[in-house]
Amino acid sequence: MMPRPMMRIVLMVALMFGATALPVQATDRDALLTQPGVYGTFAAFQMDHDWWDLTGEARVIAVSEVKGLIEQFSHKIVIESYLLRGLSDHADLMFRVHAHALSDTQQFLASLLGTRFGRHLVATSYLHGLTRKANYVPGFPEDMKQELLAPGEGGTKSYAIVIPIRKDADWWALDQVSRGALMQEHTQAALPYRATVKRKLYHSSGLDDFDFITYFETDKLEDFQSLIRSLEQVKEYRHDRRFGHPTLLGTIRPLDDILELFAR
Repeated sequence: MMPRPMMRIVLMVALMFGATALPVQATDRDALLTQPGVYGTFAAFQMDHDWWDLTGEARVIAVSEVKGLIEQFSHKIVIESYLLRGLSDHADLMFRVHAHALSDTQQFLASLLGTRFGRHLVATSYLHGLTRKANYVPGFPEDMKQELLAPGEGGTKSYAIVIPIRKDADWWALDQVSRGALMQEHTQAALPYRATVKRKLYHSSGLDDFDFITYFETDKLEDFQSLIRSLEQVKEYRHDRRFGHPTLLGTIRPLDDILELFAR
């Protein structure tokens, strides 16, 4: 039979995470996730050692505060959550935040760190970028453009990978035509994996120590590995002064699931 203190904690978790669902985002989610001119932030955290010394009841109370905070900010930003614990030594959890103003993201993260849960979060990575219109696609052959427009596999993916990239000085010294030719080769190498590996690019120059943040979603990590190996063989890759460091790997999980895991 389950001990009484443990039963009490389980009931509290069920009440806090099962009784209500997060409200539908008032923000136009699709627009924030797809249109140019939107700021994307990846914020990765580890739980400190003191968190695990708290009683189960105290942890449940602490995580419930985060749920209310998410609801408070849902009218102006999109917040997505990822579980990294068990797959990455860089962090236990990560948020991907999209906002029209980076100050809105800052306000959310500052508020998060002020909660009882947030006081036990140790920031390990903050990566900031901006979505922009494709620079090189307009110059690609028409058949390649059509392939890029073809839909990938639908549905929610299981894994997310974040890889920041910094280019060398020679890359920026190239003219637009030369860079376009290299990116066409890059795109051609990536096309075979477009159906199973979803990609999104953020421009980070001036906002971070990197030039780009590449975000991937997939159910097939073997295809993702093959994609990376293919990209490492093209000429454009030689201009990557830094690739990863950190590379963040996690599973895409509802925030309620992640909070429940840490509450227990």
